[in-house]
Amino acid sequence: MEQAGAVSAPWQRALPGIRLVALDVDGVLTDGSVVYAGEVEVQRFHVQDGAAIVWLLRSGIQLAWITGRGSRATETRAAELRVQHLIQRSGPKDRALETLQRTLGIEPARTLAMGDDLADLALFERAAVRVAPANARDEVRARADFVTRAAGGMGAVREMAEHLLRARGDWDGLVAQAGALGS
Repeated sequence: MEQAGAVSAPWQRALPGIRLVALDVDGVLTDGSVVYAGEVEVQRFHVQDGAAIVWLLRSGIQLAWITGRGSRATETRAAELRVQHLIQRSGPKDRALETLQRTLGIEPARTLAMGDDLADLALFERAAVRVAPANARDEVRARADFVTRAAGGMGAVREMAEHLLRARGDWDGLVAQAGALGS
């Protein structure tokens, strides 16, 4: 496992070929809190993670959010960002990811998975590159190829995406167009 910003040789070799990024939601895209305002669930998403998702999509990467929970807030944010594949109430995440990979014709060697908790280890089984946010469970960080400096819901997805986009040679073009990009 590489720590905070360091990139392992296997990660570097695999990144340019990544075609699918599979993200857990609670604890990766959010800080993991579940807050209710009466009957309505409220989730907090980081705007920099949202910008990174837009950039990944513009770079031709397929994006999947795979969560064991279900939330209208998650649906709203995924739609807003135009995430192509939202799988809620997924059941075993490895099976959900395997089905999606088969449907898309994308093998595990071209998949990156990011998760924070024990259920996300199943995603890791179907991915060549495994990423964990800084505040992931010890068991998840130990199995990750890369651990971000940022915590889940606090820019961890942005950090991962920047590494991926740099490795693909897309980053400099995105920076040059920064004024035209939004989240």
